[in-house]
Parts: sequence; C-alpha cells; structure tokens
Amino acid sequence: DGKREIKMRKLDSTKVRPLKTEQLLHIEDHDFALRPGFGGSPIPVGIDVQVESIDSISEVDMDFTMTLYLRHYWKDERLSFRSNKNKSMTFDGRLIKKIWVPDVFFVHSKRSFIHDTTVENIMLRVYPDGNVLFSLRITVSAMCFMDFSRFPLDTQNCSLELESYAYNEDDLMLYWKHGNKSLSTDEHISLSQFFIEEFSASSGLAFYSSTGWYNRLFINFALRRHIFFFVLQSYFPAMLMVMLSWVSFWIDRRAVPARVSLGITTVLTMSTIMTGVSASMPQVSYIKAVDVYLWISFLFVFLSVIEYAAVNYLTTIEERKQLKKRGKASGMYSMDAVQAMAFDGCYHDADEDMDLSPFPEPCEENETRASQTNISNADTPRLKRKRSLKGNVGRIILQNNHVIDTYSRIIFPSVYIVFNFFYWGLYI
Repeated sequence: DGKREIKMRKLDSTKVRPLKTEQLLHIEDHDFALRPGFGGSPIPVGIDVQVESIDSISEVDMDFTMTLYLRHYWKDERLSFRSNKNKSMTFDGRLIKKIWVPDVFFVHSKRSFIHDTTVENIMLRVYPDGNVLFSLRITVSAMCFMDFSRFPLDTQNCSLELESYAYNEDDLMLYWKHGNKSLSTDEHISLSQFFIEEFSASSGLAFYSSTGWYNRLFINFALRRHIFFFVLQSYFPAMLMVMLSWVSFWIDRRAVPARVSLGITTVLTMSTIMTGVSASMPQVSYIKAVDVYLWISFLFVFLSVIEYAAVNYLTTIEERKQLKKRGKASGMYSMDAVQAMAFDGCYHDADEDMDLSPFPEPCEENETRASQTNISNADTPRLKRKRSLKGNVGRIILQNNHVIDTYSRIIFPSVYIVFNFFYWGLYI
C-alpha cells in the first residue's frame, strides 16, 4: 500500500508542479510575512488601473459601481530566479497566499469583490530579477459625495481612492506607475443619465491620528447629467399645467364649476409631479434647482385659483350693489345669474331668463315641462336666450369679464416667461 501511494503521488502532476515552482522561487527559504526590504527604505509599489465600465450611479444611495483592472508593480528580490532566456513566469491566484503582496484597499467603499468566473480573475507574473506584476479584476461600489443644489442641471465629481491598509509612508510608497497615463478607460463606456466628461489620476497623503501618514491615489471622474429625460418627465409637464391654469382666465366668470374644477385639477397634478421627483431623490436639507422650478410653477397654478376666488367674491359684491340700486322687493328671492348658475349649473341671461321663483327648476326639467304643456318653444324665454347666444358667445364673454381676469391674461404669462428666462440662464 505504501508503494502504491508513492506511485500515485508521482503521477499526480497537479501536486508536483507547485513544489517545483516553490523550489524555483525559493519560497520556503524566506519569510514572506515581512515586506521586501524590511527595516530599510519604504518599498515603492506602482499602480496601474484600466476602467472597464461604470455600472451604475445612484443618487439615492450617493454611490457608484465601477469594474476595473487593478495592477500592482513592485520588486521582491526574494522571488528572483535564474533564467537562461530571461523569461517571466505567470501564475494564477493560488500562489498569492504564499508570497507578500501589497494590501491595497478602496477608501469609502461599500461593497467589492474579485470576479471568480470561471476561476478567480487574478494574475501574478514574476520576472527573473524579482520584479512582480500582480493584476486582478474587481467590481467596487464606493461613496460619491454629491451636491444636488443644481439638480438636474448638475455636474458630479466622484473619485475612487486607493490606499495601503497596514503600511504607512515609512514602509510603503504608493504611486502611479506611468504618471497620468496610468489610468486608462474603455472607449465604449457610457451611462444612461450621465455624460462622462473626463478621467484623471492624482495622488496625495492621508493622516490618521493613531497610525500616521499614508499614500493615497485618486481616480477622479466628472459626470454631467443628461437634461432631456428630466425635461420630458418634470419640466415640460409642469409648463403645461401652468399654461392649462391660464385657461380659466378665458372662461366666463359666472361658470363656477368649470373654473373651480380646472383649478383644483391643475393643483393636484402639480402635486403629483413634485411627489414623483422627490421620491427618486435623497432627502437632502437644501433646495434643488428642480424644486425651485416646480414650486414656482405650483405657485402660479395656485395663484390662478386664488385669482378666481377674488373675481367671484368681487362679482358677488358688485351684483348685490346693482340689486340694491334696482330696488327689488325685500320679501322675494330675486336671483341673479351667478346665484342661478350655482343652483342648476346652467347659463342664464339676467334680463331674459330670470324668474322670481324661490328655487328655479333645473334646465333639463324646464325644457321637458315646456314640451309637455305644448307651449310654443318660440315664445319661451329659454329659446330666446339660445337664439341670442348664437354668434355672440365671444361678445358675451368679453362683456362679462372682470378687470382682474383681463389683467391676469397678460400678467401671468409675462411673469412666467421672465421667470423661465432667468431660471435657464442661471442654471445652464
């Protein structure tokens, strides 16, 4: 049994190769728990990054997700080996656990992982002189401190920060391997809501009170938001609601149900638009640019309702004064057109179609009763009123305008146009 087990070990190539590699790199002869050059000057570690994609940008969570190739370059003379042809040796992730590698981590990261399909996406390349290339493919989600004061006309500046976790600047010097050219991106990177303006690499120092100064590298990128989506979803509907509220200025001031229902509908629609925009945004404590536009648009819609309340009130006072001048009998209910409209919802001419009955019958019942009693329709006041309205609708509307409606048709659109010019000129 012992001889058979020895023979099986010799035939198992997967177990023989790692032993040969470890012997060639002298892994067993050194303590790789210590960094190269321990006790001397800090070891320089070069970094090279290729951004494969920016997967998502979340305004609610204020973070971004990026997939990248992270490459480390350093020299460890303990891994040097003899090679007649001066060729490097390439390994997968199984050798990483047996040698020293830099402990680079992502500052402000929330989630990150190394891709492992079909195997771990890790590559280690060792050169005869001890130079090492360590490359891995990572997806990381990190925080981006966003300013939404100009949303959705904003530009966001985000950065992914790299730093050694254990080794400060006295033990490890982290730097960009090729300067500004150390950061490269895929030409086809695109986002649905953002336009990527630029990528840049920078470096700096970070201080921790308990451990000292650390080298830190920055991957900076600027994102400019596409405005067209928000124009269709927020700005354009808000404009239409404001314009729709102006329609009430052209409706007869005695048409109470029409003007009130139109005003309430536009107010509720504006509230729905504002709620939809707020639901997709973080709950920040400052005012955003879209809030300014929607709230002012809501104010215009609300003022159109208040405008009709003022018109209706002043009209009622004016008609009461006219009734007092006419000296109507105090013991009878003499209803004017406004009061009759409130009861039956039908238009009435004050001079032709008003009776002195306490409660006038609905317009449909009046017409039915007139036909049942075989009274000639040509002699009824209602038919006279209908004939008088033919071809004179425009004249009647103009004659029944209140002075507030007349001014509102000019002031409301003019002020709203000035506001739009000021708004878009300020934020664009």
